[in-house]
Amino acid sequence: MKPIEKKHIKLRTILVGFIFSIFLFVIGARAFYFQVFCSSWLSRKAANQYEKSLILQGKRGTIYDTNHREMALSIDVASIVAYPPNIEDPAATSKALNKTLKIDVNSLKRRLTSDRSFVWVKRKITPKEVKEVKALDLKGIDFIAEHERFYPNKTLAAQVLGFSGIDGHGLEGIEYYYDSYLKGSTRSFTVLKDAFKRRFDAEKNVMPDCSGNNLILTIDHNIQYLTERALEEASVKFNAKSGMAIVMSPKTGAILAVAHYPFFNPNSFGEFDRNLWRNRSITDPFEPGSTMKIFSACAAIESGGCSPSAIFFCENGKYRIGKNIVHDTHPHGWLSLQQIIKFSSNIGTIKVSEMIGPEHIYKTFRNFGFGEKTGIDCPGETSGSLSHYNRWAKIDAGAIAFGQGVSVSALQLITAASAIANDGILMAPYIVQAITDQNGRLIKSSNPRKVRRVVSLKTARTVRKIMASVTTEGGTGVNAALEGYSVCGKTGTAQKIDEKGTYSDEKYIASFLGFIPAEDPEITVLVVIDEPQGKHYGSIVAAPAFKRIAHETVNYMNIPLTVDNSFGRLVDMRTGENGARG
Repeated sequence: MKPIEKKHIKLRTILVGFIFSIFLFVIGARAFYFQVFCSSWLSRKAANQYEKSLILQGKRGTIYDTNHREMALSIDVASIVAYPPNIEDPAATSKALNKTLKIDVNSLKRRLTSDRSFVWVKRKITPKEVKEVKALDLKGIDFIAEHERFYPNKTLAAQVLGFSGIDGHGLEGIEYYYDSYLKGSTRSFTVLKDAFKRRFDAEKNVMPDCSGNNLILTIDHNIQYLTERALEEASVKFNAKSGMAIVMSPKTGAILAVAHYPFFNPNSFGEFDRNLWRNRSITDPFEPGSTMKIFSACAAIESGGCSPSAIFFCENGKYRIGKNIVHDTHPHGWLSLQQIIKFSSNIGTIKVSEMIGPEHIYKTFRNFGFGEKTGIDCPGETSGSLSHYNRWAKIDAGAIAFGQGVSVSALQLITAASAIANDGILMAPYIVQAITDQNGRLIKSSNPRKVRRVVSLKTARTVRKIMASVTTEGGTGVNAALEGYSVCGKTGTAQKIDEKGTYSDEKYIASFLGFIPAEDPEITVLVVIDEPQGKHYGSIVAAPAFKRIAHETVNYMNIPLTVDNSFGRLVDMRTGENGARG
């Protein structure tokens, strides 16, 4: 080899070596830069390729009735997820899933071809769907454990309980009002994948219990059931638009049952009209009609200027006040205050209100809680409507006294009546008696709370005697009479206001309000039937439903003592012996 050739070879070798040295230097510098200055960024980028964090809600707390029977609980379910980068044939995968899950193919295909590393396919599926999708063995499709709200009694107390959404947040009723207690805490759930894109759960066995707290209601499952059945029977029989019924303990204010008809199933709430979701006994005001007369009687007796035997001329069924004429269902001449309530005379009630004056009527009604919220632990409560007496015309004072021109909620009405049953003391209504954690430890409790004394003991017991006469022969509430027990009650038949703003001759609200036993009331019951067809009087439409609810409830509660017609002597139905109760 010539010297010049050796020189060229050496030069090329040096040049190639120099070039490779430069490459090695650049690569080393680049590696040093990434390892030293970009290490955290590279770690995050690598993590994004093998792990995914999901934000999931802990299991929602259970709602129990007063006897610790489950009313709402959360069950474990599976949800289907997809990892789009791992799906080889999105079109075929979409079609396969559509056959089982009934999801729109185009919508699903768009999700499976997105640039996201994780997408939901379908949340909270059935065990059958889980089995069928697993059998497909689709690449890139996986399952994640979640919780779903379940109402084992279906329609029972649905408007009271409400429901929660797919993400575990309360949307209606108790579920909404106590959402902060019921909902589980949020947790971050990390999904890991190995080199072959197979998923495993790094935190599966180390996650703490994130469950929410439990509620114990005052609602009694059995009383709720029998109340709903009686309400349904009355509503269907008279082809009514809707109905409500409440059972309350007058001594404590505890709500034992709240029923609504038509029913809805919170397990599938989306399939029902939204108007059926709300607790109308709390949210919807209505004109009560003649049930308000018992509170006018309280005002009259409490004023000191009227007794049950005081008599008023009832104008033989027709009474003019200015340009207005007030009618009674049946004409009456002279009636005592007791008879005015027993026969439900509008004119007699107006005469009573004229005697005691609008200011005293207004103050008594306000003391009973009308025109203000009760503070019940449920969402959307209405305050009703009771205008100040300074704004009343002469006809207004009389109309309000017999239940027109004033609006109330069913809850206000039964709470006020319970004050009469409770010797004149108004109790605050409540529906949740305790909140406990998952271990049963008490977090918060609700005890019976006195609001105020609204009338004297003497007035309350006098009005109770008047109300007891309503269910005796000749009274408007005779259909509510219960054999073996004395019943206090009052019928109500109110005209509804139509679209023109005038009282309708076709649309009515029929109601019955009462408590039992008359001597020492254990339960107060209110039945309200909206727009019954054919017959519309509370004595015909609502009183029989009251009777059924009262009869079955006193049997269930095992209240054995009853009275004869003297209102004083008690008879033990088990022994047949007379007794006395103070």
